[in-house]
Amino acid sequence: MDAPSVPQHQHVIVLRHGDRLDDFLKSWTSKSARPWDPPLHVDGHVRAFKTGLVLQPNRLNFRIHRVISSPFLRCVETAAHVISGLCSVDEDSGGLSSTSLDPSKIKASIEYGLCEILHRKPNRLNFPEDWDWGFNLSELEQKLPAGTVDPEFKPVIPELPKREEELSEGVDRFTRVTLALADKYPSDNLLLVTHGAGLRSVFPMFMKGMKLRDADYCSRFELRREINDISRMARKFSVVSYNGLTPMMKNDS
Repeated sequence: MDAPSVPQHQHVIVLRHGDRLDDFLKSWTSKSARPWDPPLHVDGHVRAFKTGLVLQPNRLNFRIHRVISSPFLRCVETAAHVISGLCSVDEDSGGLSSTSLDPSKIKASIEYGLCEILHRKPNRLNFPEDWDWGFNLSELEQKLPAGTVDPEFKPVIPELPKREEELSEGVDRFTRVTLALADKYPSDNLLLVTHGAGLRSVFPMFMKGMKLRDADYCSRFELRREINDISRMARKFSVVSYNGLTPMMKNDS
């Protein structure tokens, strides 16, 4: 039997989660037992599903094999709706996307290393006093479409930090985990569902001289690399497209 063919390029899409509930219901944070972990607003559910439609193989010209999400609820819900969109018939496609209807063709996982930067100053992240974030992996996995969870997946970072991160640590973590996941599955195209800080951390590493000023909900960029030379894969990623982002030169104010 011939060995399975290996694609010439690996694609990694880094995606911000959809619209969070506390942007629309300001009182939610003060009333919630888990103020650090808002779910999506209904607009976020819709936006994530529509994003999945846009990321179907007939539009991308490649297939997403794995969807890997931050453990925060807004990201897991985004991942679930994106997968539903990926596996739906897009009415505007004339049925061309019907070949992607089987959810078992997509493997979904949760990666702690894609979590928000755990630093108080630059964002509105509320912190649990005892550093117990209360993430239950099995409960989170149940929110993903049936048949998609990869039981063999082992996260790069097995748990959230037990202390506040320095900003530089968070930036390094995002980049390190992105590359580690890509190297772990070099024959797969990945969709990483994370936070705005994740996009702002990783984008400049592969778009030299640039940084992100804004990242809309469900904004994304695509990394691509040749995978012929396995020993040097990590050096060959570059940003080939982006959507919903406002890049700027690093030396601009």
